[in-house]
Amino acid sequence: MHVLSAPRLAAGVAAGAVVLAGCGGGSDDEGLASQPAPDQSSFPAANGRTLEQILHEASAEGPVISPAGQVFHEGENRYAFGVFDVGGDQITDADVALYVASGAKGKAKGPYPARVESLETEPEFESETTADDPDSARTVYVADIPLDADGEWRIGALVRSGDTLQASLAPSAVVGKFSDIPQVGDQAPRVHTPTVDDVGGNLAKIDTRQPPDTMHEDDLADVLGRDPVVLVFATPALCKSRVCGPTADVAEQVKSEYGDEASFIHQEIYDGNQIEMGLRPQVRAYNLPTEPWVFVIDENGRITESIEGAASPEALEKAVQEVAG
Repeated sequence: MHVLSAPRLAAGVAAGAVVLAGCGGGSDDEGLASQPAPDQSSFPAANGRTLEQILHEASAEGPVISPAGQVFHEGENRYAFGVFDVGGDQITDADVALYVASGAKGKAKGPYPARVESLETEPEFESETTADDPDSARTVYVADIPLDADGEWRIGALVRSGDTLQASLAPSAVVGKFSDIPQVGDQAPRVHTPTVDDVGGNLAKIDTRQPPDTMHEDDLADVLGRDPVVLVFATPALCKSRVCGPTADVAEQVKSEYGDEASFIHQEIYDGNQIEMGLRPQVRAYNLPTEPWVFVIDENGRITESIEGAASPEALEKAVQEVAG
């Protein structure tokens, strides 16, 4: 995940977002499988303690926890993150549980065990953009965490290694900071999205993926409120987080199954596909501060799922199943 600003990408992004980008897969990560969350009972219960007290149960300092998103709303949130050792190598099979606390003095809640979602697609849907990038993200950890009030929420993690626990702190989540981004339950903003016909078949004008994907047949303004829609905001070749390529690949794979039941639309981020030209108007209309994003929209134009950052093919397919057919 990378923070957006116009006309250039912001330099001061969260450290976690950059680490997730720079320490992604590579050839050693080929074939990574998704893993279910560990049993909640294998981690200590919060029992009214502070976050600091819970983390003191660990016998060692843990790995780096790097969040993949920066937008949080009141209620349950999909908290995606990467796990890295001190050398910056990605750890793809750890048992991790998160704990959250409101502000500096709030009582901790948890544990919230994290599942591992593989971003691997079937070979025919992996783009050259992803395959040729050794730093392209390959997995993401995901925990569903409740954040029931605006403001700062502090986040800690316990990582189980054999019979021992390791403790890590993650950057705080700030609920309500980005309140103007469309949320689940909202009507999706109606904007025109460029199609293959608009560019005379030259998809390089509206798609940085190599090869260009097949998600440019429909204009959102034409299908919104008529058909289910999967709207992907991503820039595979320019994405600083190295997550956009896998996100577009995942959407292509899911489209192969549900393309007859929903419109799949890929919207690039930058005017002219050049960072210095600033954000495209569609990105500004959705008030997106980061990339990539995926919005799943029902036939009435209502958002049923929004995903900041990466998601597995299985996770996206589940969201699409709720609106398709």
